[in-house]
Parts: sequence; C-alpha cells; structure tokens
Amino acid sequence: MTVPIAIIGTGIAGLCAARALQDAGHAVKLFDKSRGSGGRMSSKRSDAGALDMGAQYFTARDRRFVNEVQRWQSNGWAEQWKPQLYNFKSGQLTPSPDEQIRWVGTPRMSAITRALLDDLPVEFGCRITEVFQGKQHWNLLDADGGNHGPFSHVVIATPAAQATALLAAAPKLASAAAGVKMDPTWAIALAFDQPLDTPMEGCFVQDSPLDWLARNRSKPGRDTTLDTWVLHATSAWSKAHLDLPKEAVIEHLHGAFAELLHSAMPAPSFSLAHRWLYARPSSAHEFGVLADADLGLYVCGDWCLSGRVEGAWLSGQEAARRLIEHLQ
Repeated sequence: MTVPIAIIGTGIAGLCAARALQDAGHAVKLFDKSRGSGGRMSSKRSDAGALDMGAQYFTARDRRFVNEVQRWQSNGWAEQWKPQLYNFKSGQLTPSPDEQIRWVGTPRMSAITRALLDDLPVEFGCRITEVFQGKQHWNLLDADGGNHGPFSHVVIATPAAQATALLAAAPKLASAAAGVKMDPTWAIALAFDQPLDTPMEGCFVQDSPLDWLARNRSKPGRDTTLDTWVLHATSAWSKAHLDLPKEAVIEHLHGAFAELLHSAMPAPSFSLAHRWLYARPSSAHEFGVLADADLGLYVCGDWCLSGRVEGAWLSGQEAARRLIEHLQ
C-alpha cells in the first residue's frame, strides 16, 4: 500500500506542490480549514456577483512562472487585466500609467486554484491542529479530534503563524517560521446601483486609511450589473482597528473612498467586509522552502519568498522538487 503525502493548505503554494508531486507519481491528500480552495486567492460569492477580496492581481517575473501563467491563460483560467490606474497622494489623484503586466483569474480569482485542485483528494472544513510522528509515519489531528494518517511526508502550506503551531516536531523550522511577522488587512466590497462617476479602475493610495482600491467589474469576465469596488486598508490601519466591528470598518473605509473621490458618494446597495489576519509578510524572506528532509517535513508559502502569488507558486514548486529529490 502506498502511503500518501499530506499537504495542509490549498492556496497556490499547497496546490502547486500537490500537482508537482502527483505528476511525479506520488499520492497526495490535501486538507484545508476553509470551505473551498484558494487561500488569499479566493473569491467571495455574493449578491453583487463574485468579488476578489484577497489578491487583487498578480505579476509574473520568473521565467518558470511566466510559462505557468501562459498555461493558465491558454486554459481560460487567467486573463490580463488592463485597468486605468491612478495614484492618490497628498490629496491629489493622478493617472499612473505603467508597463506592468497584471493578471487575474477568470471569471474570478479563485478560478485558478479551483482548476489546479481539479480531482485531487481534499478534505475541506478540516483545521489541522497537530502534526505528530508515529513509529514510521506522520499523523494529523484536527480541531474536532479526528485523526488522519498515516502519511509518509507532510507539506505545510499555511501562513507562518499557523505553520509555527504545526512544527512542534521540528523546533528549528518552527523557530524560523515564528520569526516571520505577517501583517493583517481589512478588505471591504461596495456595490453601487449607478456607476460612480470616475474613469479610475485601480488606485494605489497614500496618506489615507486605504492602501488600494479596484473596480472589481473592470476585470475580465466579471459580472457587470452593479458597479462593484474592493478596497484594502493599510496594514497600519488594519492593525490599529483589528477588532473593529465590520459595520464600522465599512463606514470608515467608505468615508476614506469618498474623500479620495472628493464627492458626496451614494450609499452602497451592498457591502461586506473581510479581515485577512495574515495578509502578507512584513518583509521579504529568502527561505524558498523550509525543510527537514530526514524528518520528512516541508514548509512552503508566499511568506517564504516575496509575499506575492508568484512567490507562493515558486515556493510550492521548490518544496515538491526537494521532496521528489529526497525520494529518488
């Protein structure tokens, strides 16, 4: 009987590692505490259509990732987004043209991870709380007391703080993960029955509680009946208002948006807020992957590199490569 490899987390890093391992002939089993795949690449279905509340777009610089994104595009999972971009600084709104190629999942961000997941065996709604070693193999405990196993190796593809808690068996890896600080982000979505009177489709914001905003419906393949916007607060504002009720967060950020547009903004016909506790690493790291090959533990994620989607993909690739090499 082949003992599968456990993969905790179904964001880009976990799914990419799972695909590479399966392509190399290894059995895998995935676990995720959420109801669906994607991590911060997930989209929220709502009365206002699908909304990208996490990653807003991604870029591709590394040749290997460029090739992968082109594969996603040819499969219809991703498309270039060419927004009219602006900067907001010192109260001034100015156009911000640049040459950067930006990609989004179509018809929503989560389309990519959903396609990568495909037919891989996965258990959703299952929060793994402990990773422990039996005589020969690894077992996982979940929050409901369920035991999963045996597994030959474990790949942990979660935010740093969650990974730290699962690394009791590998103190060195645990302490490296514990040293990575991750910042929170409050994200809100607003929908308006009448389109807002602005050509802006994306904006990098300074001197405001807001950090970024995007006209969600300007992305290819989105439902366009309502004028939908996604706003991200700065890490500093999010940290200072971590436990603010969602209604108050929406009110605050809606106000900051109105200030930026210098207009009396209509009340939204729909709004929602989502708090990302571990939105991005405070600084870039160069781990690539954290690994203890003798133990059979591997840790990957965007925080092991750049904090970007590309970093997550490269980290997952590297974890799979190291594990496959060890098994040869």
